[in-house]
Amino acid sequence: MKKDFKSSETWQVIKFTLFSISAGIIQIVSYALLFDVLHLSNTVSYLISLVLSVVWNFTFNRRYTFRSDANIPKAMALVALYYLVFTPLSTWLDASLVTAGWHEYLVLAICMILNFITEFLFQRFVVYRDNIDTNDIAKRAKENA
Repeated sequence: MKKDFKSSETWQVIKFTLFSISAGIIQIVSYALLFDVLHLSNTVSYLISLVLSVVWNFTFNRRYTFRSDANIPKAMALVALYYLVFTPLSTWLDASLVTAGWHEYLVLAICMILNFITEFLFQRFVVYRDNIDTNDIAKRAKENA
């Protein structure tokens, strides 16, 4: 059976990209407020802005990108496991490059791109691998097809 475009991998990537851009805007704006306005350290600003971005991205991608009815605590726990690895590595990379003289916003952009690619793969193939197109939005779309 041929999948329609709204159930396709291409459409998932497009939606994930758009939600990630919105999460990226949240991360950049919150980082700028924390780092440039409140003068918190680079690391603290990065960690807080990352958490805000993750919560936003998880919420919208679960509902609209993967259209999943997967158990929220289980899905969030899996995402937390991803960030248990990603956060220390990206924080180390961030601190190392900034200490080496790289501009803070360039390093932030590098970490965000790495996060975008690896998080999509993790959510698609680990978190939602058996629970894609299972929520009410997907069911209505199938009924109307």
